Amino acid sequence: MDRSPLYLAALASAAVPGLDPASVEAVPSEPGQLFDVAFVQDTQHRRWVVRAPRTQAAGAQMDVTVALLALLARRLPFSVPTPKGFAALKDGGRAAVYPYLPGQNIDFASLPPGPGLAAELGRTIAALHNADLQLFDEAGLPAYDADQYRTRRLAELDRAAATGHVPTTLLARWERLLEDVSLWRFAPTPTHGDLTGDQVLAVFDDEEDAATGRIKALTGWEDAKVADPADDFAALVAEAPIAALETVLEAYSHARVERPDKHLERRARLASEMQELSALMAAVGDDDDRRVDLCSASLRRLDERLDLHDDQADDYRRPTPLRPSRGPVLVPPSLEADDDEDDVEVMFGRTAPGAADGERGEGEGTGTGSEDDAIDESRDATTGPEAATTEHVDGPLLEEPEPVEGPDPGPEFEPGFSPPR
Repeated sequence: MDRSPLYLAALASAAVPGLDPASVEAVPSEPGQLFDVAFVQDTQHRRWVVRAPRTQAAGAQMDVTVALLALLARRLPFSVPTPKGFAALKDGGRAAVYPYLPGQNIDFASLPPGPGLAAELGRTIAALHNADLQLFDEAGLPAYDADQYRTRRLAELDRAAATGHVPTTLLARWERLLEDVSLWRFAPTPTHGDLTGDQVLAVFDDEEDAATGRIKALTGWEDAKVADPADDFAALVAEAPIAALETVLEAYSHARVERPDKHLERRARLASEMQELSALMAAVGDDDDRRVDLCSASLRRLDERLDLHDDQADDYRRPTPLRPSRGPVLVPPSLEADDDEDDVEVMFGRTAPGAADGERGEGEGTGTGSEDDAIDESRDATTGPEAATTEHVDGPLLEEPEPVEGPDPGPEFEPGFSPPR
């Protein structure tokens, strides 16, 4: 239900003694939203945030989160929302009232690389992931090891597949990645669970210089748990420029107590893709056909986008950039100075009659090598004076030459060679 802004302001006044509302501004509701939220300013110019759960399940989730934030508030280098009071709701549960945390939300798509905001974000995520696991256990939050979390993801995929709204190629892609056990070797880590730019509050010493940005607070902790650290990078890998993402990951790696696993980014991309499933299952659970259709269309667009990306990555038709060879360089053997001419003649000599270049064996003349010269010389050999006295016999006109010692006697000893007379 959508509670009126005045009702939410009254809840704030009842929750915090001395809070006298002067103005109130409600946050527009969205499909699937779990809380009604409003900003209240009191007569002392203090600002407050009111959050009232829409369902009993959301109320129970908020109570667990409140217990966690009370433990984290004293142990993290950034602020978290800690309630100053509660007000009972008519339909059960209670609303929480928090002091307003100053700062600006971050647009991950515009996150600049290099020192400053991107590096600060990496260190902020690392500080959360370095937190003591016992704090989450003490607050009663769920905890999963690597295999349990992978199995949980597979079960989520099976439930989504049963709806018939997920393209088969997406199902096959995600199932293949989830069944690759080598990708799912990570140390269970305290996670935010829904870390988007809307949950990050930053302040700047200079509004025109992103390098002066500092992370002031993280909000929206309802999905916090001990699980895969890659989940907190899902929105970043989907939205942030590559250079900015590299800065975040580098700063994160340097600030972590334990070295991040090598498949963190790959699982983060998978988590980003599978976020569409959560929206689909929520719409199916609410029996909201319009939202189901929207989620189905979103999944089809994702399928087309990933298919196009895979085609471009594997397109053999694209020219491959030439790169210098890194293999051994083959060097021809050196030749002795007095054998140069013989070796070249052996390497390039013709071995069949009617050769185009008309080479002769050693000591057999100095023809020009042209085809016309070879024809003229052949004609002279058969029409000259010697030709009139030569009788026709079968076989070669000359006797077979004596064998010449050596590894390669030369072209004149090849079958079919006929030197001019």
